[in-house]
Amino acid sequence: MQRTISFTLNGKPVQVTVDDERMLLWVLRYDLGLTGAKFGCGEGLCGACTVIVNREAVLSCVTPVKEVAGKQVLTIEGLSRNGRLHPIQEAFLMHHAFQCGFCTPGMILHAYALLQKTPRPARADIIRHMDGHLCRCGSHHRIVTAIQEAAGAAKGGVR
Repeated sequence: MQRTISFTLNGKPVQVTVDDERMLLWVLRYDLGLTGAKFGCGEGLCGACTVIVNREAVLSCVTPVKEVAGKQVLTIEGLSRNGRLHPIQEAFLMHHAFQCGFCTPGMILHAYALLQKTPRPARADIIRHMDGHLCRCGSHHRIVTAIQEAAGAAKGGVR
């Protein structure tokens, strides 16, 4: 059913009039022009479409837009502040925790959600938390190292 959905996107209020069953990924990419979240599997299995909804990592390819009504949505485009990369983004760059970059936005946001809840996760916790993300380039070791670096750089936790 066509409906106007209001939510906060990257700190700014937005409204979209769409079929309320339309997946959030398509609303973000095609209606709002934010292409950081990627279409990977379309079944919520690869993590490429990860965004943050009310501080929780969410797979946008299987989340109807009606589920974010009135909520806070954060995409990779909204993670940096005032022209400065977030510590997790800086750590990914410093440790070359990517190759092709396709999975990187989802990985970064999922790591961000972890560090919001657990500012100093153990290596095993990071591995377990990131297990649902697929990276065909094989950058997993560098990704885990980057997340550890970000946890250490964010004294008192990440914002």
